[in-house]
Amino acid sequence: MKNDHKKRSVIRILGVRKELLTVTDLQFEECIRQMTDGDKDGLRIIYEEYIGYIYAIVMDVLKNKENAEDVSADFFIKLWTVAASYKPGNGHRAWMVRIARNMSIDFLRKHRREELNDQMEDAGDKSDTDSYGQSIYAGDTGSRVEDEVISDLSLQEALAMLNEKEREVINLKVVADMTFKEIAELLNTPMGTITWRYQSAIKKLRRCGYE
Repeated sequence: MKNDHKKRSVIRILGVRKELLTVTDLQFEECIRQMTDGDKDGLRIIYEEYIGYIYAIVMDVLKNKENAEDVSADFFIKLWTVAASYKPGNGHRAWMVRIARNMSIDFLRKHRREELNDQMEDAGDKSDTDSYGQSIYAGDTGSRVEDEVISDLSLQEALAMLNEKEREVINLKVVADMTFKEIAELLNTPMGTITWRYQSAIKKLRRCGYE
């Protein structure tokens, strides 16, 4: 089916092939049991199955390859230490996504504080404007790609058209395979808002021929 091919393309661009995720909740629970018993084979199975999946979730938050690789590696170390806290019945992927996102957000907070401190130390008596009189803190206000060329965009460019919150929902829905209810609980956002963001993102993708 044409639409199935396009959906697989979206998953590929987001960084993971969902069809390779074959571990069931029961199998995951067995891996967790092994880990809590000190058997690292359970962790190895989860790692081999989900390293690409976790990397995609982390990368969506950090937007930096090296940082995403570091946090993804740390994720599996943390998974070993928190295995006993897993509660069956709520979906193991949603549980892992929550841990991965929280770790990514903590990473951003820590490094942004460090960067801010460095900037404050380096700033000294420097002006807050560049040689053209523009604020050095001004964000990029460039306009979006014009509608008439949207049909010529690649899928990667099409996904880049989504705002952060839309892409976040698409990532959690398509890659993490979470329900709208699970996404709403994870992001602490009303489910109506989540579904609206999803539909808004899908409309943008459809304009480029993807869904």
